[in-house]
Amino acid sequence: MHTSLFDASVPVFRRYLQQLQGLLRRAQPCLPEATLLQARLAPDMLPLAVQVEVVVNFVFRACAPLAGRGITPFGEHHHSLAALHTRIAQGLDFLDTLTPADFADAAQRKITDTAGETAVTLDGPVFLQQYALPNFFFHTSMVYAILRHHGVPLSKGDFDGWHLYRGGQAR
Repeated sequence: MHTSLFDASVPVFRRYLQQLQGLLRRAQPCLPEATLLQARLAPDMLPLAVQVEVVVNFVFRACAPLAGRGITPFGEHHHSLAALHTRIAQGLDFLDTLTPADFADAAQRKITDTAGETAVTLDGPVFLQQYALPNFFFHTSMVYAILRHHGVPLSKGDFDGWHLYRGGQAR
């Protein structure tokens, strides 16, 4: 069975942006906003607010070039929780504009992006499966880990929307 690049990206990004919204909503009553925005796992890691922004930016960085579209400049949206929720909504709105037809030539596209301080040029499928999706999930996982580290009562089900454990245990 062949999965199109549209099906391997757009529904996945949509689902986990919605889960990300839920993580932030769960965190809001647990920590003061300023603490939440600057929370991090280690001093040399990005704070939660920037992690959220990077998650959403990967939706644009992945889907726009796969669909043959230009990437709109990102700007900064990490100054408040409301701004982060707005940025997530922008990502969801962008995904709603995409159709399978937009991805018709995605497998043949060469996509150039930056990985840290280096440029990478990859074929569409490799770009999505080995670069964009792993980075999207890395930063989404960092948001979850930061929140758990700072005492927000989350479970694996809050992350993926599938898991359910007795007593809401994280596992």
